[in-house]
Amino acid sequence: MRILGIDPGFGIIGFGVIDKTNAGISVVDYGVITTPKEMDFNARLQVIYDSMNTLIERFNPQEVAIEELYFNHNITTGIKVAEARGIILLTFQQHKLPIFEYTPQDVKLALTGTGRADKSQMQFMVKTLLHLQKVPRPDDAADAVAIALCHSQTNQIMRARNIS
Repeated sequence: MRILGIDPGFGIIGFGVIDKTNAGISVVDYGVITTPKEMDFNARLQVIYDSMNTLIERFNPQEVAIEELYFNHNITTGIKVAEARGIILLTFQQHKLPIFEYTPQDVKLALTGTGRADKSQMQFMVKTLLHLQKVPRPDDAADAVAIALCHSQTNQIMRARNIS
């Protein structure tokens, strides 16, 4: 199964693609999509939409895992991220891809066993679980890979429960 993980944003969107087979989990690719700050916000949304379509065409994922929004302090930024996330979700919906959403705590719990893990613990687990020489960079890409890994593990548990 090929899983596309997305760390949503509007300036930087992380993506991570993993393959899960009976032999294990391997990373296919990861990176970020960026939109220039000086670009009109609506044009940035178009770049995000086009980029999501490109990811789908390039990697042909079977399922998509995306992080749920977490509002911290800046509500204005949160609204823009929510708008960008809506574009991302719509793109996957148009392609009829199954979409699974996870909170940051879900991802931390799935990878480290605690919902309060810090970024360095998360990055260590991404590197370890995928047998990588180094942590994916930038952080947004590592987060997207972590989201995909969370889905691969959570999905496996859900399927095992349905089988028994």
